[in-house]
Amino acid sequence: MASIPFADLPAFITILGCSRFALFRTMNAQKYPSKVIVQLNSVRSWRLSLFSIGIIWLLTSCGTMNPFDTRIVESMSTQLSDIFVKEEVIVYEKEELDALKATDPMPLKWKDKVSENQIASFYTVYDNGALYVADEEGKLTKYDTATGKQLWQIKTKNRFSAGVGIGEGLILIGTFKGEVLAYNESGHMLWQAPVTSEILSPPQIQNNIVVVRTLDGRIFGLDAIDGKRKWIYQGATPSLTVRSTAGITLAHGAVFAGFPGGKLVAMSLFNGNLGWEVTVSQPRGVTELERMTDVTSSPVVNNQFVCAVAYQGRVACFAINDGTQIWAREASSSAGLTMDNDYVYVTEEKGIVAAYDLLSGAGMWKQSRLGSKKLSSPIIRGQYIVVGDDQGYVNLLRNYDGVLVARSATDGTAIQTPPSSLPDGFAVQTAKGGVYVFSVQF
Repeated sequence: MASIPFADLPAFITILGCSRFALFRTMNAQKYPSKVIVQLNSVRSWRLSLFSIGIIWLLTSCGTMNPFDTRIVESMSTQLSDIFVKEEVIVYEKEELDALKATDPMPLKWKDKVSENQIASFYTVYDNGALYVADEEGKLTKYDTATGKQLWQIKTKNRFSAGVGIGEGLILIGTFKGEVLAYNESGHMLWQAPVTSEILSPPQIQNNIVVVRTLDGRIFGLDAIDGKRKWIYQGATPSLTVRSTAGITLAHGAVFAGFPGGKLVAMSLFNGNLGWEVTVSQPRGVTELERMTDVTSSPVVNNQFVCAVAYQGRVACFAINDGTQIWAREASSSAGLTMDNDYVYVTEEKGIVAAYDLLSGAGMWKQSRLGSKKLSSPIIRGQYIVVGDDQGYVNLLRNYDGVLVARSATDGTAIQTPPSSLPDGFAVQTAKGGVYVFSVQF
């Protein structure tokens, strides 16, 4: 199943809003005369039937526009995605925007550009002095992290859908056709292995086993030597789920993964056998949309705990050995979380970054004044938390109180995946293909 690319959504948004936008804009300009008004079409992809798409199309169409052009139809497979569009008014206080503009920028070390990504979201990854970047057009690029010099670039006939994973001398990529590609550090292909469907998150490797997750809810364990299948795990998939880049986390000889319906599982890295399964969040509400509570991001793990967060649900931490719940708090996130020795940091809905005490789950701080309602998953860089946003900004927060200390712009397009940590900074990749490396030493 493949969702409609974000680049194709304006046709749907125009149809749903063409007769209402002018009135909407005028009314809200009168309602909030001293504030900055931002018109946002919040778009989420839901797995629904062709019938549902047809009904929405018929009920909301205006003029002669036909949103189902050839390229959109070709991006769908046997199961189709509907677009649930909700008009939302975002009101920013002028003082908030002025404060953001006055925030000091981070030093930009270098930047470059790869191809634009219309559907997939890619993770940059650092290893042994090099930064690896992939794009939808099938290019894999290796940079010298210190200088930004391009060390090599390979162009393939494959269309990449996920990456980059790295470890044990392998560079790992996933494709839309459901293939795992393994390269060495010189860019030479070592092997290619088929799985059952599109790969949405970077393959991971540990103990000579490559683990990859597919769109149809399966997790595969592959031999790192030749890509041969060692085991397969099939997770349950409800009728309605959030399309996401939810991946897996490998630690302590186990695979940790979240699933639709608020489930978190731990399985053996070596044979795929289930160790335990717990519930991060229970579905609530009447309609299928209200009851959707998927774990759409990778869990985070230390020596004692594994923590995960669900969309429209909770953030929770569990004992790593048997899945006993340590604590849980109400939260909603489709982006993800990270943790250090003291706190669990969560990128929540509506542009909030929140910190919870690792041992008790007590709320420590929340930052909600970052000028965006869609943030990336956070990463930790020393005493700072770094998050990107859908306007191409990267924000640096103090880890102990969430205060914004620095903010830098990129190319104005969304940063959809977490920044990647570098020895003295971090890297981000934008939807337009911009690659930016910043320093946190300033």
